[in-house]
Amino acid sequence: MHAPGLDAHPGTRLAAVWARRRDAAEALAEPYGAEVAGGFDELLSDVDAVAFAVPPAVQAELAPKAARAGKHLIMEKPLAADLARAQAVVDAAEESGVAGLLMLTRRFAPEVRAWLAGLDGVRGGIGRWLAGALLAGDYAASEWRQKEGALIDAGPHAIDLLDAALGQIERVHYARLDPDDLWTVVFGHAGGATSTLTVSLRVPVQPALVEFSVYGENGHTQLAGRRTAAHECYSVLLDEFLELIRDGRTEHPCDLRRGLHIQRILAEVQSAV
Repeated sequence: MHAPGLDAHPGTRLAAVWARRRDAAEALAEPYGAEVAGGFDELLSDVDAVAFAVPPAVQAELAPKAARAGKHLIMEKPLAADLARAQAVVDAAEESGVAGLLMLTRRFAPEVRAWLAGLDGVRGGIGRWLAGALLAGDYAASEWRQKEGALIDAGPHAIDLLDAALGQIERVHYARLDPDDLWTVVFGHAGGATSTLTVSLRVPVQPALVEFSVYGENGHTQLAGRRTAAHECYSVLLDEFLELIRDGRTEHPCDLRRGLHIQRILAEVQSAV
């Protein structure tokens, strides 16, 4: 997603690539005419911003170093493998004044933004994210995803949408982990709303079942309709990332503080099981 998106956008250029395996970096860089950095420090000397595509623990190790070098950040979710390291990422970015956005892909889709903007008087909601992505396909070979499972991979997307729709999640009322990495969680939101989330990436559902709905004084409404392609969402993310940098701003609905909030909720869910 990152390499073709950065290459296609008129305001960005894929300048350099670094990976733990040089052959992997060369394979990614070659189609776009990008340099291959010999190390992370060398990468930082060649770029204005860093887009991460690494496991959470690795991202949390590298991102503070990039921030302290004055590099703006496009980060995967979750920010880190634990809350303390996520806080360290945010602290480094804030101390350096760099912009940072989290890859909460659907939040950059116009149909999702329109749905969220039209909500009023909601009292409860339901989210379901059920797929077989860890059984087969592009992500099945991802070691960290297989180890951490659906809560850490798909969970940040789902938690973010429920939080944005119903108000800030303040507590975890209930959490259960069943076989097949099936999570059931009940959240309490600011203002008294309640939501239920069911998430698994080891359910043989084809196509994936991704549904969000809310109800309240104005009835029931479901997030439905056209689903904007991920590469189009990424282009919007880059538009807004560049605006932040140009305007010297850091606040955004999907900024690193948002990532820290989601990390805190993930930690509370895990501790509630």
